[in-house]
Amino acid sequence: MGQKSFLLLHILFALTLSLYTHSVLSRTLTSHSTAVLDVSASIQRTRDVFSLAPQSLNSTLFQPEATTSSSFSLSLHPRSSIHKSKDKDYRLLTLSRLERDSARVKSLTTKLELAINAVHQSDLNPVETSVELEEFETPLTSGASQGSGEYFSRVGVGRPVKPYYMVIDTGSDISWLQCQPCSDCYQQSDPVFDPSASSSYSPLSCNSKQCSSLEVSACSSGKCMYQVAYGDGSYTVGDFATETVSFGNSGSVNNVALGCGHENEGLFIGAAGLLGLGGGSLSLPSQIKASSFSYCLVDRDSPSSSTLDFNSASSGGSVTAPLLRNSRIDTFLYVGLTGLGVGGQMLSIPPSVFAVDESGRGGIIVDSGTAVTRLQTQAYDSLRDAFVKMTQNLPSTSGFALFDTCYDLSSMTRVSVPTVSFHFAGGKTLSLHPKNYLIPVDNAGKFCFAFAPTQGSLSIIGNIQQQGTRVSYDLAHSLVGFSPDTC
Repeated sequence: MGQKSFLLLHILFALTLSLYTHSVLSRTLTSHSTAVLDVSASIQRTRDVFSLAPQSLNSTLFQPEATTSSSFSLSLHPRSSIHKSKDKDYRLLTLSRLERDSARVKSLTTKLELAINAVHQSDLNPVETSVELEEFETPLTSGASQGSGEYFSRVGVGRPVKPYYMVIDTGSDISWLQCQPCSDCYQQSDPVFDPSASSSYSPLSCNSKQCSSLEVSACSSGKCMYQVAYGDGSYTVGDFATETVSFGNSGSVNNVALGCGHENEGLFIGAAGLLGLGGGSLSLPSQIKASSFSYCLVDRDSPSSSTLDFNSASSGGSVTAPLLRNSRIDTFLYVGLTGLGVGGQMLSIPPSVFAVDESGRGGIIVDSGTAVTRLQTQAYDSLRDAFVKMTQNLPSTSGFALFDTCYDLSSMTRVSVPTVSFHFAGGKTLSLHPKNYLIPVDNAGKFCFAFAPTQGSLSIIGNIQQQGTRVSYDLAHSLVGFSPDTC
């Protein structure tokens, strides 16, 4: 073979290899830059949600087995499978959900500002007083009436144990439930808890460690009283006591401090109370000395359920991120987010946008009770603009409530959309499924980009973005894990 022929073959081989490599890289880039949204399946779920019958209340008593294991599990249900909405149209249902969500965000931002600026009553000793409940309650009830909390856990309380649906809340610490006698109680699915019927119920004294850990407390006839206000006008007031809490049939824990609420108003309709999963000393994970806990949120329009687990083994293949704390507030669970991506490309957002500053403001928390992810305006605008630029092929339509980016997908069955991803400290990336960021707001095919800007300093990863992913909090090693498709 002559030198010219050899050189020609070498050039042809190099060109072929280059074309092959480019083809492979193009396919790889495409697989990471776009994903397919099943439009028809999403629309069908919006139509099915009104035909779902609420789950019948299980009157069977829990039978916690005697166990030496410290691993506990509770069932976890979306609101739609427990509480029948009064709305008969998905558009109206979405509006009421977003109204609750705005109240939720207001509550969290108010709580943070109070923590930064105010002196908590926990800095003072409870003072013996003849206070009446009417004098103790200071918040005003919210005008919204549909009830807060999108996910309920089935929790056993007392001896003999009785089950109650309680809202799970990673944004608060105090667990509580409505109690007899009820001076002012909202409607709930379960019978109201009667402390006189439980042999394990024990009021806490005013000088107890638990009482002194409350942010707002008072002392009446030697018994500790608590008050929790949620910033949106919702509140609960009553006796602070210890009780036995049971976790399905996986075991029980004695002497858990919780509120026995005799005056309760606001956004809690449907639930018997609230399960505080925050980072403070009075949260349930702290009280049962859990080294970890995790939950998986099923689609909010689904009749299925998942679990809330404590001290369980971590899921394989998790995307992990640092679990951070704010010295100004113990409750919130911050995550080390460093950036956002759209279509496989990192956005030009300074990491400082997602960091807690010296004053305690800023940062981003993972919250089970907030639906729509809220981002500081700079980050939101960058995310939205990049998404809009890559979806010029989709028919845009008018905004909806707090959503300013919406599309008319009524004529489509499946559609390719750019990926959206969270980038965490340590170089880990979590790519979201399209159904976690492009959601139906009616049953006619209108879909909106499920992020929103916030006027406050706090950013929040909401539960729409968490659905279908097991979110785990490794408290012992200060890590947050995200395991997609493990419900």
